[in-house]
Amino acid sequence: MRCAILGLVGGAAWLHRQAILPDGVELLACVAGAVLAALWHWRLASRAAPALRAGLAAVAGALLGFAWAAHVAQNTLSHALDRADEGRDIEVTGTVDSLPGRQEGSTRFNFSVESPASVPPRIVLSWYAGRAGAMRPPPELLPGERWRLKVRLQRPHGNANPFGFDYELWLLEQGIRATGYVRAEGPNERLSGFVPSPHNAVERARYWIRERIGDALPERRYAGVIAALAMGDQRGISQQDWQVFSRTGIAHLVSISGLHITMIAGLAAWLAGWLWRRSFFVPAWQLPLRLPAPRVAVLAGLLAAWAYVALAGFGVPAQRTLYMLAVVALAMWLDRMAAISHVLALAAGVVVLLDPWAVMWPGFWLSFGAVAVILYATIGRMGPVRATAEPAGAEAGDRPVRTWRGRQLDNLRLAAVTQFAVTAGLVPLTMLLFSQVSLASPLANAVAIPVISLLVTPLALLGSVLPQPLAQPVLRCAHWILELLLDQLQWLAAQPLAIWSAPAPDWPTFAFALAGTAWMLAPRGWPLRWLGPACWLPLLAAQPQAPPPGTLRVIAFDVGQGMALLVETASHRLLYDSGPTYTPEANGGNRVVLPYLRARGITALDLMVVSHSDSDHSGGALAILREVRTAKVLSSLPPGHDIVAAASAHDHCVAGQEWSWDGVRFEMLHPTPESYADPTLKPNARGCTLRVSAAGRSILLPADIEAAQEAELLATVPGKLQADVLLAPHHGSGTSSTPAFLAAVQPRHALFQLGYRNRYRHPRADVVERYRALGAGIWRSDETGAVTIELGPGLALGAYRRQHPRYWYGQ
Repeated sequence: MRCAILGLVGGAAWLHRQAILPDGVELLACVAGAVLAALWHWRLASRAAPALRAGLAAVAGALLGFAWAAHVAQNTLSHALDRADEGRDIEVTGTVDSLPGRQEGSTRFNFSVESPASVPPRIVLSWYAGRAGAMRPPPELLPGERWRLKVRLQRPHGNANPFGFDYELWLLEQGIRATGYVRAEGPNERLSGFVPSPHNAVERARYWIRERIGDALPERRYAGVIAALAMGDQRGISQQDWQVFSRTGIAHLVSISGLHITMIAGLAAWLAGWLWRRSFFVPAWQLPLRLPAPRVAVLAGLLAAWAYVALAGFGVPAQRTLYMLAVVALAMWLDRMAAISHVLALAAGVVVLLDPWAVMWPGFWLSFGAVAVILYATIGRMGPVRATAEPAGAEAGDRPVRTWRGRQLDNLRLAAVTQFAVTAGLVPLTMLLFSQVSLASPLANAVAIPVISLLVTPLALLGSVLPQPLAQPVLRCAHWILELLLDQLQWLAAQPLAIWSAPAPDWPTFAFALAGTAWMLAPRGWPLRWLGPACWLPLLAAQPQAPPPGTLRVIAFDVGQGMALLVETASHRLLYDSGPTYTPEANGGNRVVLPYLRARGITALDLMVVSHSDSDHSGGALAILREVRTAKVLSSLPPGHDIVAAASAHDHCVAGQEWSWDGVRFEMLHPTPESYADPTLKPNARGCTLRVSAAGRSILLPADIEAAQEAELLATVPGKLQADVLLAPHHGSGTSSTPAFLAAVQPRHALFQLGYRNRYRHPRADVVERYRALGAGIWRSDETGAVTIELGPGLALGAYRRQHPRYWYGQ
């Protein structure tokens, strides 16, 4: 069974690496193959080698998992918004389907559509207050309300970057097949205060708990963490706090985790069993004679776990714990206790059957991996230590009783071994998924696990349900304890060696490190266990790859409507612009650029160029400066700008600046020194224009300069404008890319960094035609994703969506 379930998981994961979904004939072939493999496995029974039977079970499971995941994906993708309906006003009726997320000036929520039938059944909407506060703020939305709204929709689309978050996949997993916003002009009216359904009832309960916590902890820094522990909503946690949790390795605690669910289930089971044994203090009922107390206890624990997981929104770690508890409960009711490895495998199989996309997220592998490591490192090795040796011939009743102090020492030893096993056992997987591992994690978790699990979480839950006069002091007590803990963890996170970073490993390196980890955690007596960590050396000591001397590598990120490019030579790195601001907490820096730098193992930049102050170019700069050592910033920003203040060194970019790195030449062509004294110029007019040349090839980065600045360049440096690759000025707007400028540049390829269906309607169709008329290749980030350029003796460009095609792209 375990091999079949492992195959099921692997088959689902393989499906999600396909560019297109299999057709009906291919699905039938997969199902037929699974049936044949299962029959062969059954007929062999005990006559064949165990390895052969295990292989057949794995093959049957893999084919079935592949077919099942494909069937679910096809069914979900069938609910698509017609392309003709993108961007036009549509009147929809339905219910608020999720806990609304509130930000300054906007509300975001899932909407379950009842009509019209042309709109997918589940969409996500944003309701904005309006530009510059000219319109009234969005109304207070409650889960379960029925509304009639005028909306404007588009098909799912997200940024596509190496090592980046796949927003389109996330929407697909949620069953969301369109995104959009509410039109203020429409007939937007509430039709019903609540539409009864189990889902709506759970979401309304989550809303009620969040509001109670918010009312009890107004303006408290960690109120969002308390809400996350009580009902699973993590949107109130700031990006700065997430950084602390990541660096100290306690992010798994700041949610409704398996540890918390097990604790609540155990408490409910103990209480139910205790009351049942006493017949609720009514002896005449004789309840234990009607139904054994252990069965009642396990049922109560399972119900409590289900309620808590429902509050968590059924995240993967929570699902894993719930399904494991369900399997144990069923086994106890049937008097057939299963091995814990079977329980873990069954839980994984149930998760994949209910959500085939779960295997695409780190939480799935970390959640099940942590439990697997604990089982491998402790099962059969942590028996109690006897207080004294038993004398020969001693009777069972004469055996020494373990003292309370001795039992606590045993528990402490078990906890220490478990924590060490999890910390060490997950090092290879953590490096594969996040390219970093927290060195502070053992110490931080040793303190945080008991504090959060035994104090903060129970108090948060208790305060969420107590009457209001009692709720506030309980919640404030939970916040006070959490504040004391996190103040210490902030200091720990600020230490230079809190984390270890290295490039994401390739599969052979990961497998080698995993084998060493298994060797290290093997049972006592296994030879040379201390050599296991040596297998980590290739994993932890790896260095970022770089282009050869005299050549250049550039990646133009897909940041939506904005610009951000990383320029690399053999030993230097330059970041040109940093992407846009998305929300007060999210920007192109922390959502796109930093994950890429982290996965590549890049911890320092030699130079950051911020072309001008517009937020679509400078929005991510502060986030990057906080996380990555940056030697210097060149910009056209005014002296009092926040980015200038945050930079360790800053200069204005000025025409005539030149330097060389590793045989690659950099030349700043614009702006002129005189432009900084002209207060009438817009920020676009001072855009830092950079030309980079290597081995006779070049790329020109002109920011958002417009026709006047293009004419100025033609007059001052006409001989330096030719470039093989041109970043289209101002995203291809009608104010730039004049025919004379393009004739001087003569680009072979043109990059357009822009957002999907952006409100500026970039790029202009006539501008694109100018590039095509010159024979230039068109690379639009909204179609290609991130674009990688290799410049040297040759010239090569690659598009992320073409190099990593997936069946959900563009659907």
